[in-house]
Amino acid sequence: MIRAFVAVRLPEDVAGDLIAAQAGLPAGRPVAPENLHLTLAFLGEHPEPVIEDVHFGLADFRLPSFDLALEGLGLFGDARPRVLYAGVRREPELTRLREKVVQAARGAGLDPERKRYRPHVTLARFNRDLDGVDALRVRDFAGAGGGFRAGPFRVESFGLWRSFLGKSGAVYEEMAEYALVAGPAGH
Repeated sequence: MIRAFVAVRLPEDVAGDLIAAQAGLPAGRPVAPENLHLTLAFLGEHPEPVIEDVHFGLADFRLPSFDLALEGLGLFGDARPRVLYAGVRREPELTRLREKVVQAARGAGLDPERKRYRPHVTLARFNRDLDGVDALRVRDFAGAGGGFRAGPFRVESFGLWRSFLGKSGAVYEEMAEYALVAGPAGH
């Protein structure tokens, strides 16, 4: 079984900006620099032949490269924050890429999460018991990061990744990379 997702790798300078944004985090577990990415779709855990079918669907794409920028910090979770993230400026090309990735996953027989896609880069995760003063400090930290900016950067490829869960957190490995093309979409 392979626990897989499709994501955009971030350029080193953007990852550096994200690492700097994590500085001073009052609580939680910062995401390791090598794990920073922009998820297009989480596929879940499936047998290798199913993930191979997704791979073949993704390899058939002919979509254009595009520019993307990160803007602001935010939190998922209301009274008890679960995740600190960097927001992603909305771009039609990103939405189209996400839609094609979901189509490829469905073509392989998967049913990726159907909740509304909110593109983001996860910066830190928090325990479920985060509340009180720590939760307030985390909310203040996210609010102070409202002016965060990184990029724009050119998205020229995306990848199929696997995730290994361990005691010290997840380790990600890119299994395949798919180039986007310059110019108008042809697929």
